[in-house]
Amino acid sequence: MSDAPVLSIQDLTVSLGTRRGAARAVAGVDWSVRAGETFALVGESGSGKSMTVLAATGLAPEAARVTGRVELLGEELTTMPAQRRRRMRGRHVGFVFQDPMTSLNPVLTVGRQIAEPCEEHLGMSRRAARDRAVELLDLVGIPSAAQRVEAYPHQFSGGMRQRVVIAMALACEPDLLIADEPTTALDVTTQAQIVELIVELQQRLGTAVVWITHDLGVVAGVADTVAVMYGGRIVEQGPVEAVFADPSHPYTAALLAARPEPGRVVAQLPAIQGSPPSPFELPPGCAFWSRCPVRADARCEHELPPLAEVAPAHLVRSFYQQARQGEGR
Repeated sequence: MSDAPVLSIQDLTVSLGTRRGAARAVAGVDWSVRAGETFALVGESGSGKSMTVLAATGLAPEAARVTGRVELLGEELTTMPAQRRRRMRGRHVGFVFQDPMTSLNPVLTVGRQIAEPCEEHLGMSRRAARDRAVELLDLVGIPSAAQRVEAYPHQFSGGMRQRVVIAMALACEPDLLIADEPTTALDVTTQAQIVELIVELQQRLGTAVVWITHDLGVVAGVADTVAVMYGGRIVEQGPVEAVFADPSHPYTAALLAARPEPGRVVAQLPAIQGSPPSPFELPPGCAFWSRCPVRADARCEHELPPLAEVAPAHLVRSFYQQARQGEGR
């Protein structure tokens, strides 16, 4: 694994202009991912996971105001001219989103859709790009790839369409693969196949992977580092084994407690009471305060805890845990 990050995000903030006013979707986020590493972003819907990555890669909505520093392969993206950023993104970043049908054009063959970025970003001839499409379809496990390259998206099952999207994402051999809830719309068996496929391809190609998901089981199986987001901020981050074994933020602990586990029989999984805060009315302190079952430090309600280290490479945004760590030293 290289020491130089493939993608580095520093103090990223995203505000969305709406008729109701400005909504803060992301606030002061920092993280990086290296070649061959998998970085997972987890949290409830609306926590800022997808917006972080969309803003970092220049795909945020036009109404978004993005500040901070984002480097892809050492080049600053936020100040880069739009055309240059588009070429950087097309050549070096692959995307796999939740619903493959929204990523595929229904009136073009899958082969044409895979070949197009090869022609655009790698300068391949049309014939060479088609051969590359066949090679990629075979790589992701599409049977009879030489024939199916001429098929249309509706002629594939949901799992096979997602494999096609993965083939598209890998067409230019990107340095970074972003998988945003890539298995949510699939059945359990197909989910496992897609996860296994992405892991296998990463090991073969050495690609950096950012995995955005609600599925903590997937995170436990594929991620090296996990960041837990709430209210647009990272509340806990660290090696996945450390975070899962010793969750230091009450929100992380609540998410893990609500995770179904093989062999554990319960009448009802514990739920987190209350609702996430509105991005229009975020509190001055910890955004999780109103739902927090611990509330061990009154400062959390009015003062934002810093993201501080409580163990090697294990960061948490909690006055209580930071105080406990200080007492143990």
